[in-house]
Amino acid sequence: MKRLIAAAAAALCVWSLAAHAADSSCESTAADKHLSGAAKTSFMKKCERTAKETAAKTQCNAQADDKKLHGAARNSFVKKCVANAST
Repeated sequence: MKRLIAAAAAALCVWSLAAHAADSSCESTAADKHLSGAAKTSFMKKCERTAKETAAKTQCNAQADDKKLHGAARNSFVKKCVANAST
């Protein structure tokens, strides 16, 4: 139980750092592409959403590793975990 709580806390820290890094990374990419207005807004939304999904998937895979899940059980767990993290 302690390992699960520690893993969840670590994953939360990683997720928040990844979200912050995604913001600056998306901003710099938009600047490199010289985007502005609606194009920049659209790009930023997609970039940030993709970054958050990637961070959530990494976190959920780590949790699945801790639980020693494999095959269909792992796929189901990760899918539900990512869906819950996205909401």
